[in-house]
Amino acid sequence: MNEFDFISQLREQVGSRKHSSRVLAGIGDDAAVVSQAFGSDSVITSDLLIEEIDFRRASTPPHLLGHKALAVSLSDIAAMGARPIYSLVSLGLPEEVWRTDFKDKFYEGYLALADRFGVTLAGGDLSRSRERIVIDSIVAGEISSGSAIMRSGARPGDQVFVTGTLGGAAAGLKLIEVGARLSEPPAVAGGPSTADDAAIQSLLLRQLRPTPRVGWGIVMGSEKLASAMIDVSDGLSSDLAHLCAASGVGAVLDSASVPVDKNVIKLCGRRALDPLALALHGGEDFELLFTVSSENAARLPKRVDGVEISLIGEITDQPGSLRIREKTREWDLPPQGFEHFE
Repeated sequence: MNEFDFISQLREQVGSRKHSSRVLAGIGDDAAVVSQAFGSDSVITSDLLIEEIDFRRASTPPHLLGHKALAVSLSDIAAMGARPIYSLVSLGLPEEVWRTDFKDKFYEGYLALADRFGVTLAGGDLSRSRERIVIDSIVAGEISSGSAIMRSGARPGDQVFVTGTLGGAAAGLKLIEVGARLSEPPAVAGGPSTADDAAIQSLLLRQLRPTPRVGWGIVMGSEKLASAMIDVSDGLSSDLAHLCAASGVGAVLDSASVPVDKNVIKLCGRRALDPLALALHGGEDFELLFTVSSENAARLPKRVDGVEISLIGEITDQPGSLRIREKTREWDLPPQGFEHFE
């Protein structure tokens, strides 16, 4: 199958699952055509996934890579409080990968997540790369005019919340690095029990199949609840620092309130890993970190799509000061999350 045959096949797949009538022309033309709704703003994001930097081919099933490629961009749209509408995805594949079923499995996972959130795949591109897989994911969403939630809106006295739990994706990556694989006996010391194996599999999926908090993002945007928001992709400490820098404020967190993934607590204590450190500095949880005024805090729902939130701290009037406290003790919280170029 050459690239044109594959594009034709993909167009047929996408044509039967066109979630948005706003996409007037998609795969098959030189560019997508999307109608604009009156009184709304477009929100657009782009993410690159590079083999051996953002994922490893040997440990990432293609359908989960397709899922993750879309998930990371959906998370950015959610962090703006917007509703995702359509997407574009481009692949650069080595020739030996093209000749396998990788591309079919990739789009299978991608489209399954797109179906879940009503996102239309409107186009993209295919090319041959020399050695490594390259993925470029673009998602566009919309929100009522002037309602996008920026990182720059936090104010002293605002409360700091986060969705879900933290540390699971970072723990999953560490497990992959020591040889753990999905649905296989993980290569970790100690001969894990069945309960341990279930915990390990759960953490692997937190890394390989993240769930973007699209529902929470839409609620935050439509109800105008959050003053500032960011997704936790680089790590809580780093992403909180980004939000505070954009807002010109500081923050103090309560260590006991940080929601650490229960499986991280279960497994990491036995392996000389600090669960709190993974929750604070580990990346790729793709939860939403947001600030809310005291007036709006009472309006927050307890959960959206079954996902709860945790109050973990407050915004201060000390720009650049990030602190964390445990009972009467308080110390600096330097950003220690992921950086592409250190």
